[in-house]
Amino acid sequence: MESPAPDAPRGIPAMGDAVLDTVPSAHEGPVAVISPLVRRLARDNGVDLRTLRGSGPDGLILRVDVEHAVRVRAGAPEQHVAPQPPQPSAPVPVAAPGPVPAPAAATGSAPARVTAPGAAPAPAAAGERIPLRGVRGAVADKLSRSRREIPDATCWVDADATELMTARQAMNAAGGPKISLLALLARICTAALARYPELNSTVDPEAREIVRIPEVRLGFAAQTDRGLVVPVVRDAGNRTAESLTEEFARLTGKARQGTLTPADLTGGTFTLNNYGVFGVDGSTPIINHPEAAMLGVGRIVPKPWVHEGQLAVRRVVQLSLTFDHRVCDGGTAGGFLRYVADCVEQPAVLLRTL
Repeated sequence: MESPAPDAPRGIPAMGDAVLDTVPSAHEGPVAVISPLVRRLARDNGVDLRTLRGSGPDGLILRVDVEHAVRVRAGAPEQHVAPQPPQPSAPVPVAAPGPVPAPAAATGSAPARVTAPGAAPAPAAAGERIPLRGVRGAVADKLSRSRREIPDATCWVDADATELMTARQAMNAAGGPKISLLALLARICTAALARYPELNSTVDPEAREIVRIPEVRLGFAAQTDRGLVVPVVRDAGNRTAESLTEEFARLTGKARQGTLTPADLTGGTFTLNNYGVFGVDGSTPIINHPEAAMLGVGRIVPKPWVHEGQLAVRRVVQLSLTFDHRVCDGGTAGGFLRYVADCVEQPAVLLRTL
C-alpha cells in the first residue's frame, strides 16, 4: 500500500465528498485505500474501487468514500458526510472508560483538568508542614526583607592564615585566658571598619540618606537548636581580643540556652559570619538587614601555596564580603577585604592600628 503524503494537494475534494467517476480510470494497478476493511466493504457491496476518486490525501480512498458510493448506487438522496479520521488497519486496545470530565462553562474560565481514561487522579502534595513561627519565623521575615530591599554584591579572596594561627598559638601559650580565633577575626574587622567607615552604616530609604554609625556593634552568626541567631557585641571597636573572646562566649551560651533578650539581638552595624565551622570553604550570605555588609570566613585548611617564591603547604582560608552596593562601590569593598586579608596573612599589619 502506498504511503499517503502528509498534506492533501490543492484541487482534491474535501474529505467525505468523494466523486463517483462515470468513466473508469485507466489505472490498472492496485487502488490505494486506507485499510483492508475498506477494500472488503467495497467488495461486499459490489463497488469497483477504480471508479472512485478518494477524498483522502493524494486520492486515498476512505471508508466514507465507499459508503457514499453505495448510497448513490442504491438511489438514496445525496448526503454530506462529515469528515472522519483514518481507520486503523488493526484494532487498537482501549483502556476501560473512566469518568468523563464536565465541559468548561462558557465564561472564559480555564477548563477543568482532564484525567486520562483509566488513570487515577494525581494525589495532593504530601509532606510535613512546619509553621514559620518564633525564631525561625523572625529570621525568615528579616532575610526576605533584606533580599527585597538591599542590592547586594559579593567579593572574595583566598588568604594564607598560617601566620595568624601561629600568632594565636603564641598568645595562648603565654598564659592567661585563651584567645578565640573568632575574637582575632573580630579585632581585624573593627580595625578595617575604622579605615572604611562606609561599611559600618545603614541606609534610610525614606530620607534617601546613608547613615554612618560611629560605634561598631558587631553581630556574629550563631547556630542553635532553635535556628540561626545573630547576637550583637556592643562597642566592639574598643574591646581587646581577650574582651571579645569573653563576650562571644557569654552571648553564645545565652543563645544555646534560649535566654537572649531582644537587646542582645538588635542594633548591629556589621556581621561576622564564621561558616567555616560547618566545614565549607565559601558562601554568599544574605546581609543582616538593616546593616550594610557581612564578612564571611570559610574553613582554614592546609593547601598548596606559593610562599616566598616556593611551593609549600600553608593554612589557607577563603574570605568573602557581601555588601550593600548603595553605600559603596567595588573599590571600597575590595579595599576593606584586602586589608582584612593582609592582617590575616601578616598579623603585624594590625599593630599599626592598635
